Amino acid sequence: MKVTAKEITEALLERLWANYLQRVSYARIYQQLITEKGGQVVNDHIAFRTLNTHTGEQPEGINAIRHILSCLQYVSVQKYDFKKKKLKAIHFEHPDPMLPKIFVSQLEVEELPDWAQQAIKQTVKDTPYLLSDSSIELLATLKEKGELPRLAGEALVHNLVQYFCRPWDIPKKDDVLKLNDISQYAAWVLLHGNSVNHFTAFINYQQVDELPDLESTCNSLAAAGVPMKEVLEGEKGSKLRQSATQAVKEEVEVKGDDGIEKINWTYAYYELAERGKVIENGKEKLFSGFLGEQARHLFDMTRTREN
Repeated sequence: MKVTAKEITEALLERLWANYLQRVSYARIYQQLITEKGGQVVNDHIAFRTLNTHTGEQPEGINAIRHILSCLQYVSVQKYDFKKKKLKAIHFEHPDPMLPKIFVSQLEVEELPDWAQQAIKQTVKDTPYLLSDSSIELLATLKEKGELPRLAGEALVHNLVQYFCRPWDIPKKDDVLKLNDISQYAAWVLLHGNSVNHFTAFINYQQVDELPDLESTCNSLAAAGVPMKEVLEGEKGSKLRQSATQAVKEEVEVKGDDGIEKINWTYAYYELAERGKVIENGKEKLFSGFLGEQARHLFDMTRTREN
């Protein structure tokens, strides 16, 4: 019995979504809100954050995620440059447009002050590669043949899920706090590594008559007690409109002067996207890209007044 690359991809995304739901209560509230009204939860995209510097045995920057996506039929579609934030990004798409797009960004570590570069490099320089040798072989086979025996596919998904965590050692508390002053993105990645940064509801497909657009959906979430981003990104009727919940906080481990401590820090928010129609090659379709200015604002959703 064989499983296809698409089935393996779907299984991986389902597992990542389930893990994310456990950690992000606001996404659970959205899911409950939509399903109770007879709608469906479809995710528009998933985001990951990376560091463009030597990360031990793990590929650097965007390649940490790209080398897996390329074996799961995802292809790079568009590049983005956020100069002020010292970030670059690529978004990837699957041949099946109903599978979520994947937005992967990287921090250009070399553009940070020397002390910040050293703090990051010291933390991540001995990073292990969390994929087993057998998983690497299975990914290569999957890329070549497009399918695997079922048990091998299940083993691969299990190992891939474990890859999406923080792969390096616990960072120093002092490093996290100082880095946060110049790049909250850097502090976040040191704490959370390869973990999913956020999932994004695809408003166009939620199929709830009383929640036909971004405004009504955000208002319903706010009424359910979910703290929301104050401003909607994008004009009504434009090709992309986005908003988000505030980020949930978690207790994370850091190395203090007297050993391991726990501090509260932002983890993830749940984003919402409503896409407008564009004409491509003479045909009408939903816009599938991202708009740099909107994405730049949404990076800040992991910043809070406290950190």
